[in-house]
Amino acid sequence: MENISTICEAIMMICFGASWPAQIVKTIRVKNPVGKSFLFLSLILCGYVAGVIFKLTPGRRDAVIWLYILNALMVLTDMLLSIHYLAVLKKKQQQEQK
Repeated sequence: MENISTICEAIMMICFGASWPAQIVKTIRVKNPVGKSFLFLSLILCGYVAGVIFKLTPGRRDAVIWLYILNALMVLTDMLLSIHYLAVLKKKQQQEQK
């Protein structure tokens, strides 16, 4: 049986990760990430990467690493979608100015 700290860590990661799918859907639906904080997303992504690295250290390996990886991938997906839509908006604005 897993120890209580691993169970609590898994619950925390599930709770943190629950919001990312909704954020990704919103980014796709709105297609306008203006005002989104890339600094915030970068800090969150760095935190998840640090969690993965921590879980790779000897004696710390458990299944929770997959939650860190999943959350990091969702944050990265949202960032990449935002970058894409910002480029599309910029190109559209440039075409309108011509």
